[in-house]
Amino acid sequence: MEENTFFAEGEKELLFTLYRNLLRLSGDTMLPTDYRRLKNYLIRATREEALPRDNFGLNPIIKDMQTAVIVADEIGMKRASILGIMLHNCVRGKILTTEEIKTQFGEDVAGIIHGLIRINELYEKSPAIETENFRNLLLSFAEDMRVILIMIADRVNLMRQIRDTEDEEGRLRAANEAAYLYAPLAHKLGLYKLKSELEDLSLKYTEKEVYYTIREKLNSTKEARDKYIASFIRPIEEKLKAAGLSFHIKGRTKSIHSIYQKIKKQKTTFEGIYDLFAIRIILDSQFEKEKQDCWQAYSIVTDMYQPNPKRLRDWLSVPKSNGYESLHITVLGPENKWVEIQIRTERMDEIAERGLAAHWRYKGIKGETGLDEWLTSIREALENSENDLQMMDQFKMDLYEDEVFVFTPKGDLYKFPKGATVLDFAFHIHTNVGSRCTGARVNGKNVPFRQVLVSGDQVEILTSSTQTPKRDWLNVATTSRAKSKIRQALKEMSGRQAAFGKEMLDRKLKNRKIDYDESVLMHLIKKMGYKEVNTFFQDLSSEVLDINEVIEKYTLLLKQETEQVHEETSYRSAGNFNLRPDEELMGKGASGNSDVLVIDRNLKGIDFTLAKCCSPIYGDEVFGFVSVNGGIKIHRTDCPNAPELKSRFGYRIVRARWAGKNKDSQYEIRLRVVGHDDIGIVSNITSIISKEHNLMLRNISIDSYDGLFSGTLTVMVDDTSKLEQLIKKIRTVKGVKQVNRC
Repeated sequence: MEENTFFAEGEKELLFTLYRNLLRLSGDTMLPTDYRRLKNYLIRATREEALPRDNFGLNPIIKDMQTAVIVADEIGMKRASILGIMLHNCVRGKILTTEEIKTQFGEDVAGIIHGLIRINELYEKSPAIETENFRNLLLSFAEDMRVILIMIADRVNLMRQIRDTEDEEGRLRAANEAAYLYAPLAHKLGLYKLKSELEDLSLKYTEKEVYYTIREKLNSTKEARDKYIASFIRPIEEKLKAAGLSFHIKGRTKSIHSIYQKIKKQKTTFEGIYDLFAIRIILDSQFEKEKQDCWQAYSIVTDMYQPNPKRLRDWLSVPKSNGYESLHITVLGPENKWVEIQIRTERMDEIAERGLAAHWRYKGIKGETGLDEWLTSIREALENSENDLQMMDQFKMDLYEDEVFVFTPKGDLYKFPKGATVLDFAFHIHTNVGSRCTGARVNGKNVPFRQVLVSGDQVEILTSSTQTPKRDWLNVATTSRAKSKIRQALKEMSGRQAAFGKEMLDRKLKNRKIDYDESVLMHLIKKMGYKEVNTFFQDLSSEVLDINEVIEKYTLLLKQETEQVHEETSYRSAGNFNLRPDEELMGKGASGNSDVLVIDRNLKGIDFTLAKCCSPIYGDEVFGFVSVNGGIKIHRTDCPNAPELKSRFGYRIVRARWAGKNKDSQYEIRLRVVGHDDIGIVSNITSIISKEHNLMLRNISIDSYDGLFSGTLTVMVDDTSKLEQLIKKIRTVKGVKQVNRC
């Protein structure tokens, strides 16, 4: 420190003053060798020019020592924090290594320095500091909570020192960071005094005229305000003492920043803010008498001054979810001025003041699950004068172990679950970016898209126009958002590929003048082992299948089936069929005995079944529908599903007709019967069915309610003519109103 060029005029005197304060504040926590070693390293660093001044021209040693004084005096941290502050710039300047710090000063000091260096590296990424995500990132970045507390103290010190700087732009940036980042952190940690100072100084630098206007008005009214408060509480004190209550009264004036926020929120003037101060009555009560004493004090105050019922807040009867208990009332005092009064006991005040979560939630600042209890314990540790160091050494940052915070090259910040990969990040940015992702540049190094992200990573996605999503990407992505986008992209790709494959096959067939037959193609697809038609066309599109080989197989199958049908139709026997020349007929009996199916060109050898949705029988007008497995479902033309099948899948509809009927075939049909619930109506219906030749009742279900009945009959019939006769006879039964085929 003998280097004259390192210290400007007056800085050496300031240094010695700070040094004496630090000696006094650190007490006996420093080891005999600490200051000697610290002095030697700082002298070496100044000689080797390893400690440059910052952009405000502040001397780094003096600045760090000022921060150390704040940490020791206003927060209560001692040796490890002081040494960490004073030595971290020496490590950054390569004067010392982390291992040397561990050896000479201990792991505690090395841990704090490691955290401070990581935080400084984080700032170099130029993040969006006003986001809640960035505040959380800082918390997760600091393995030791003391690092965050040092950061807050350092920013308070900086805000105090830059009052007269010529770097106006730098001062505005520092002031904005103080308001958006450090003040909320200080609030969360219960450092209310430092929080208010940060907010006030930020307002002073960003809204100078507003700040000085409010300050002057507060100063000009201070004497009158103090006099008013004294006259206001004097009769209250007398009444409370007369009632035998033990208490003390304290008041607080709102900070300049709080007053300005209220002026903006209420759209009023300084004179329109009536609660520039609040009076707190704190009772010394036994636990079982707390509520009684608070309400007694409330009664005394409201007997003297008129209360505003709209401003009563009763958190005695039902405490807040964070445990906050108090009575808040606003009364009309002398000179028609409204005064806010808070009534609580010592225990309640302790919770409100020391219970960290209680205070910042009380102010409307929401936090993450698990933060409350943890931060409260930190606050208590800081206020514990006996074991500060031992307690603070135990705090490791594990709240955000399930989250990582990652930057874009522009400094935007995103939060992901732990284990998230580069691919998750890419799809979070945009579906097109994710779909074309080939990897990334993380912290300047090229990595594959499978790379797992860690907090603080700066990620730049690398893409290629030839890249497309793959199915195994679903095993790489971890977030539901990315997986959903991958599935959607794969689905769209498969649809486009299938359409292209079908178009390619159609074009080839036309070029070769080969007839296209849907049923033959479906037979071929099934024969080749495909369960999904789309998969077949995708393989054609991606050239997994040779289209020329497919056309050869199709041509061969088309020829075989055409010849087979021709041969069958030439030598067909009519011995077992009861032909009906006046009707177009077709079918396959439910009993398993085959009728003859004619589809288009009387092709034979195609699997077909009767659709269960409409249960067609011999005599019904029918059509065929080619299913995905290559078989054909036979539907009635009046089937409820017919309109949708024809509109959506017209290319899969084939003509069908009954050509002949086996004399032993029967079909299962269902009838819906509705009528009056007369005696014996069920017996009459079943009697009719039993008397009919070649009719068999398989099942009957009848429900009766409010004098009506509704039933379903399952009957085996030969054909539509038998069915029509049965329906006519059932309608003649007394009480039956409707008979319809299901």
